[in-house]
Amino acid sequence: MGRKRKGDPIDGWVLLDKPLGMTSTRAVAIVRRIFNAAKAGHAGTLDPLATGMLPIALGEATKTVPFIVDASKDYEFSVRWGEQRDTDDREGAVVDTSDSRSDGPAIRDCLANYLGEIMQTPPVYSAIKIEGARAYDLARDGVKVEPKPRQAHIFSFELVGQPDTDHADFRATCGKGTYIRALARDMGRDLGCFGHISRLRRTRVGPMLEASMISLEKLEEFSHKGAGQRELAKFICPVETALDDIPALAVSGADAVCLKRGQSILVRGGEIPVATGLAYAVCKGTLVAIGEVKRGELLPKRVFNISGLKPVS
Repeated sequence: MGRKRKGDPIDGWVLLDKPLGMTSTRAVAIVRRIFNAAKAGHAGTLDPLATGMLPIALGEATKTVPFIVDASKDYEFSVRWGEQRDTDDREGAVVDTSDSRSDGPAIRDCLANYLGEIMQTPPVYSAIKIEGARAYDLARDGVKVEPKPRQAHIFSFELVGQPDTDHADFRATCGKGTYIRALARDMGRDLGCFGHISRLRRTRVGPMLEASMISLEKLEEFSHKGAGQRELAKFICPVETALDDIPALAVSGADAVCLKRGQSILVRGGEIPVATGLAYAVCKGTLVAIGEVKRGELLPKRVFNISGLKPVS
């Protein structure tokens, strides 16, 4: 008999404003403790240096993590010119320097090289695996790491300010797997002045917006005051928040039972949200399944059992 999972059945998303200096893993652990959640995970790591949107999935929301990991993301960041560092951010050791600096027009011209589909070499200190080991573990052990270039997509990239000759502020919208640290490194090399990230903030992940974030400080404040689950529920977004780009289909109680059994159901006429492709089913406002619409049927691909603490409507 397997061990009983500790914690409460809580389902939904906490859109955390991750504080500076904390790992994503540590942030998830704290949020899980505050909510006493049986299960938790995050969708998209933020480095300790970075702040901002860290979507944390509780309970059944963990089944929708891939939809958020694949989503586009917005970043605001600053680059410090004149130094290249081994981590490509301010926490690393300086490996090269330059007295050269570029003005606004030169920087804006450089940005055009990074729009659209590009090939990008991940930072040496990154979580990618090389022969089964994390690159950052190999680098810390003194092993020479040479990550292979891979495709990334930059939807928009703009210079928003230059506080002084040593710094420039940027805003970018990127696709899955893009490294902002690598953008800073490569821009610095292209401009002939070197560069690294001095500030990084993620403001959006897919449909999850900055205005909906909650700080860890506020969550802990409520926790210390002895807030109950019903009070904490107002900080939880529905599981289907991750499915914003997928059409919804209302189903009956009988159809919901079939879907949860892994059986397909018929959808008719105007009920069909799309002729073909992904859709999610809800019954009386509760997410039941994600499936594929095909030939007038909804075939379940992932089913949900949402019965714990839910967001307050």
